[in-house]
Amino acid sequence: MPPLAQVLERCATTPPNILATLQKVQATLGYVPHTAVPEIAHALGVTDSDVAGVLSFYHDLRTEPPGKHTIRFCLGESCLAAGAEKSLAAIEKKLGCELGETTKDKRFTLEKVYCLGNCALSPCAMIGEDVHGRVLPKTLADLLKEYKK
Repeated sequence: MPPLAQVLERCATTPPNILATLQKVQATLGYVPHTAVPEIAHALGVTDSDVAGVLSFYHDLRTEPPGKHTIRFCLGESCLAAGAEKSLAAIEKKLGCELGETTKDKRFTLEKVYCLGNCALSPCAMIGEDVHGRVLPKTLADLLKEYKK
């Protein structure tokens, strides 16, 4: 049975929980392909537009495959006060992509978050499961180098 069908089989609930189903699909496939919307809707007994509406509303749901490494860049108050906007501009320039995008080589996806719980070392970013503090424009090249291997 294909992975999507397996997820949908486990998600059949009354009433249907569209968000939970989309989260499970993303956890399994890494993203929720637009082409899966009709199958998800059918499995839940809702319309395609119901599923598409939830999919487009929640920014944590992806409709494109993520890069090998996801960079979550903090834009919380502490990080902003410590210069996060300059660091973000530098990382966007270095990667050649903006927030919400994936690099052309599919190595990195850049996302925003509003707190990583590492405020004492602002500005912060999380690459995969690794939290990094003092993410400054001058330290970005060295930081990214270890993930380009």
